[in-house]
Amino acid sequence: MGAVPVVSAIIPTYNRRELVIRAIRSVLAQTRAVEEIIVVDDGSTDGTGEALAAEFGDRIVYVRQANAGVSAARNRAMAMARGLYFALLDSDDEWLPEKTARQVAFLESHADFGMVLCDVERVDIDGRHIDRFRRRDVIPEDGWVLDKVLQDPALAPVSAMLRREVFADIGGFDESLATAEDLDFHLRVASKWPIGVVDEILARAIRGHDGLSSLARTYDDYTRVIERAVAAAENQVPLAERQRALAAAYLRNARGAVFANRFRDAWQWTRKATRTSSDARIRRDARATRLLALKRLLLNLLGRGQG
Repeated sequence: MGAVPVVSAIIPTYNRRELVIRAIRSVLAQTRAVEEIIVVDDGSTDGTGEALAAEFGDRIVYVRQANAGVSAARNRAMAMARGLYFALLDSDDEWLPEKTARQVAFLESHADFGMVLCDVERVDIDGRHIDRFRRRDVIPEDGWVLDKVLQDPALAPVSAMLRREVFADIGGFDESLATAEDLDFHLRVASKWPIGVVDEILARAIRGHDGLSSLARTYDDYTRVIERAVAAAENQVPLAERQRALAAAYLRNARGAVFANRFRDAWQWTRKATRTSSDARIRRDARATRLLALKRLLLNLLGRGQG
């Protein structure tokens, strides 16, 4: 089988033939070579397998499976991987050339850390800059960060490199979640391992196309993930912080309901948030959400009246 790889790239894909080619090219362009590239094709029907064979041949490990979802595809790739470190890469994202070198260096100099993240440039489908996903906004210091992650568990998988021991310890992504599986994984890692950040843009992610993050079910899955994490953190995070995290999740659902014109649902979510936490920020955000709902409701009613 040869020498054990240091880094295994973990790439799930589904009907993204052109985008996954770009993603793999970004792996091959790393200044520190990636020894193992595993692509799990989750039942593509667009000729992905043939295109990858033609372009990359045996430079990648390609496996095709019946469609089972992105979590199942990631988990299969991690179960196959032989590397010391697993570097996640969704097929519509890409790494910048120094990513592997910088994150391997971090993990090798922090032997007790389980995962390292980086900043991500978010772009539209044409490559135009949208914003910078700054990890230090949530994780101001490296180490045990569950209390911080619980308040905002957003994770761009493209930013993450983890030790294989983390996968052995906590398992893979939750295959029962259609969305928010990355948030859940982030929280479970943070509950068991220190996490670090390389404070640089080392990856690029496309937003505003066909990604799972656009699905409405995200709100329900997000709530389920936070409720489970809050319950599991009973002995790790103070009660007031756990309550605030849960209330913030309910307010996120409320704001989503407002923009979907589900005003009754929005009111119920804000009420649940204020009953869960007495934190002043939660009450302020709840009032703002109710005011937004009232404005949108009035605009809708006026629009109907004029029609």
